[in-house]
Formats: sequence, structure tokens, C-alpha cells
Amino acid sequence: MPSEGKMQVKTPDQKRPALREVGNRYSEKRRGHRMNSRVPVRAEWEAAGKRCAAESYTRVVNPYGCMVIFKDALDLEHRLSLTNLATGASNAAVVVWRGNPRPEGWEYGIELISPEMDFWGLDL
Repeated sequence: MPSEGKMQVKTPDQKRPALREVGNRYSEKRRGHRMNSRVPVRAEWEAAGKRCAAESYTRVVNPYGCMVIFKDALDLEHRLSLTNLATGASNAAVVVWRGNPRPEGWEYGIELISPEMDFWGLDL
């Protein structure tokens, strides 16, 4: 019990140590630093035996992938080729996450397969 006349002050870490531990645990799972960046991209894939393509832009990039908006509906684990239209670099990729529909299309998490670390042409 605190002595009379003295106020005890807790730092945020003392108040919520569990949150700090959870944050550290999940931040260790993410590979690379993320950067908000609008990079023009082109995706190409096959659907029902037909070659499809779409151009769009990223919202977030990191050395291993991106979050991108596409009007087309893609399934999780769908394989595609992703081209960075700013640099001309292309890489095999896979859809690993699909967010909610937005007015401009669906948000997708795209993982690059064995990417070059300078795929985005940015210092990540």
C-alpha cells in the first residue's frame, strides 16, 4: 500500500505487460519492414483455362510481398505473375489474404515467391 502523501504512478508497460508480450510475439512473425507505397503493378493468372490480366496499384509493400487492390475476385492460394510496372521486374506470386470488398475492388495480400530484394525499387 502506498504511503500517505505519495502517489504511485505506473508506466504503460507496468499497466499492460500482456499487451507488450503479445505485440512482440506477433511482430517477430512478420518478415521485413512494411512501407506504404503506391506502386503500379500488373498481375497475370489463369482462370478456367483462360489467361487473365489486371493492372492496379499497391497500398503497402515489403521485400516479400504487398497489399494490392484488384477488381477481379481471386481465390486464396491462387498463383499469379506480378510485374512492377515502375521497374519492369516480374515475379511469381500467390494470394495469401483477401480483405473486404472496397469501392475500387478487393484488397489482397500477395506473397512473392523467391523475390529479389530490390523487386520494388525501394529501400526497404
